Amino acid sequence: MYSLLYGLLCFCALGSRQPVSGQPDDGKRYICRAIPINGDSSCPVTLLPELSAGSQEEELRNTVMQLRETILQQKETISKQIGTINELTTKLSLCASASDDIKNEKGGSWGKEKQNTMGDVPRDPNDTIDSLGKTMQGLKDRLENLEQQQMRANLSGASFPSELRNLLQRRLGELEKQLLKKVSNLEEEKSMLSNATAAYRQKTESQLNALVERINELEKGGGDFKSPEQFKLSLPQRTNYLYGRITKSLPEMYAFTLCMWIKSSASPGVGTPFSYGVPGQANEIVLIEWGNNPIELLINDKVAQLPLEVRDGRWHHICISWTTRDGQWEAYQDGEKLGTGDNLAAWHPIKPGGVIILGQEQDVVGGRFDAGQAFVGELSQVNIWDRVLKSAEIQSMANCSSYIPGNVISWLASNVEVFGRGASKQPLEMCQERLPNA
Repeated sequence: MYSLLYGLLCFCALGSRQPVSGQPDDGKRYICRAIPINGDSSCPVTLLPELSAGSQEEELRNTVMQLRETILQQKETISKQIGTINELTTKLSLCASASDDIKNEKGGSWGKEKQNTMGDVPRDPNDTIDSLGKTMQGLKDRLENLEQQQMRANLSGASFPSELRNLLQRRLGELEKQLLKKVSNLEEEKSMLSNATAAYRQKTESQLNALVERINELEKGGGDFKSPEQFKLSLPQRTNYLYGRITKSLPEMYAFTLCMWIKSSASPGVGTPFSYGVPGQANEIVLIEWGNNPIELLINDKVAQLPLEVRDGRWHHICISWTTRDGQWEAYQDGEKLGTGDNLAAWHPIKPGGVIILGQEQDVVGGRFDAGQAFVGELSQVNIWDRVLKSAEIQSMANCSSYIPGNVISWLASNVEVFGRGASKQPLEMCQERLPNA
């Protein structure tokens, strides 16, 4: 470009010089043209149009200005290209440093083999163009990938790779689950401990209440009896109006033990010594022997036959225990376990707030008795516990070695009301006199 400009300036200088002295100026200008040796030398010569000196200078000035503008434009273009090259070089350096950091963190690289994208290019022009094109495209792709990764990192607010962030998030999620599980276990243990404490407190309170009642009865003197529990309920006739009623009710229970002394010679069947009815279910707990059938235990109107025999006119100590778990039951007579079973009203809780009747079977809560199902005989020491008594406890009561009042219902003269002419509360024989071998 500079050589071209130099040539034009020289041409202008030569054209502006005065003609050689001795040669007249005819106003014409000639152009020298090289002709090949074998060429035609008679070619016509093109003459320039005649120009005045002022027009020549104006034309040369315009030409110089155009060349100057062209030079300035090309210089500006070259400056832009140099800036672009510097910018690409800076970005390439950043890409290379970022790639080294990622390789150091991840322990790997983009490719299996390290390639020198800034190395020497082939010497062949076509190969050079292709290689430069591929290199620029590769650098462009890598730069776009890095910019996208940086943009995602900026949006997520993290300055570390997404793989590490995901790993930390998974680890935090696992720790959170473990913490929640531990808290749940602690809450469950706390709830179980609280329930156990409440049950123990309720059991203790019921035992204390029973003890207080017994002490109060002892302080009153027990009326006509030697002690508050030393009495019996006598129901001599099979009618629908002779019965006894316990003034207390039962709480909700998931297990119980019912014990009593019973004496009867009625035939056929001793009738219904015990019944407990609640609203909606008159046969919540019933102990009955009617006709020639064996003694039956009804819970929520479900039936189990008991291997008990008490129709010999002698005193017998009987106990029946039951638990809602699988509906398991046990039957004792005179301290000996005579029968067991299960699936009797399984998982059914005993409902609270009902009525306990001695000597009649309830068709509705507290009434509508049937004389054919009435009990004939004597009853004493009817006690109820909200647990299954141990065999040793039952044996100790049956052989008169101890007396254990019920923690839910205890046999006290003040707890039993008598209804009907002929029904009465009478003094009870000594325990040894009630034994089968007495």
